Amino acid sequence: MNALNSAETCATIRQNNTLRRRDLATALGSSDAALIAASIGPSARRIDFSTDRLFPADCGLGDVMALSRTESAMHERAGVYENWHSEPHAAMVLGPEIDTRIFPKHWVRGFALRRDDLDKGPSRSLQVFDAYGPFARKVCAGEKTDLDARDRAIDELASDDTSNGVAVSDPPPLERPKSIPAQAEPLREEWRRIKDTHQFLRLVSQLKMNWLGAYQIASAPLARQLEPKAAGQVLAKVSGDGVPIMLLVGNGGCLQIHGEPVEPLTRMGPWKNLLEPPINPNLRDDQITEVWLAQKPTKRRMAQLVEAFGAEGRLIMQIFGLRNETADHSEAFAELAENPQFIEVTR
Repeated sequence: MNALNSAETCATIRQNNTLRRRDLATALGSSDAALIAASIGPSARRIDFSTDRLFPADCGLGDVMALSRTESAMHERAGVYENWHSEPHAAMVLGPEIDTRIFPKHWVRGFALRRDDLDKGPSRSLQVFDAYGPFARKVCAGEKTDLDARDRAIDELASDDTSNGVAVSDPPPLERPKSIPAQAEPLREEWRRIKDTHQFLRLVSQLKMNWLGAYQIASAPLARQLEPKAAGQVLAKVSGDGVPIMLLVGNGGCLQIHGEPVEPLTRMGPWKNLLEPPINPNLRDDQITEVWLAQKPTKRRMAQLVEAFGAEGRLIMQIFGLRNETADHSEAFAELAENPQFIEVTR
């Protein structure tokens, strides 16, 4: 995509300030990152987005709103950044409120945005983007955020680069489901032997398959395909019954995790979302094409999870029963996930 003309873009933003920035960027044939870069000045600055500088700053800000998103889902979580673990390949924040995994190799640019709106009050955010335009991770100031600390952090992280353009690449094509039917039985045998859900990807890779492709040949009880509407039904059921869950939404650069009960979702246009903090999941359920109920071995027993996929095998969202230090599965979620109300697709 080409860089936008700064003056023209800023004028367009002022005229269309009721639109979400991503919707406005799409309307302009551009990207979130290009739209911000075109507005570099008093309200937008480039920042040093290295994790070892950015996250220690976040940990001193008090209560904030942390966001991770994909094309079809967004995960917003209010809370405090704490318990930061620095790693070059997969860093982590393991706080009781904000729980996230960061993959720095996908981060290519960062911005600090500041707006002082007489009607809505001050707005501050730190945003990091991948090479393709949409933000990978975003942190917004809330009512309890230390705004003075936020402003000091922005000044310390600010870059001397005041250029208005960004080079945005087209994302690589998604990998479609890849399976080898002749390997179905070895897949099932090795699947039952793994001791941790994180070993699953390594297993399917060794068998020259991928995540969704493995599901499509594994068969029940290891993998059962449900109707696409089942993801929304599961969220409605866990919220109605107060079942604690782990809700995961992530992209190449950031995976964010919620580990508590959720409230009912409300539809707003094509999105379903929850408007009350601390957790605000947003879901484009109309973009879900496949939902799978899978069993993954843990140290103690099989755990159930529900995973929603979009077009061409794109992972949208994962739902687990809440796990903790003493239990690696959830009986309540297992009973709910096995409920026959979630219709299984006959393959």
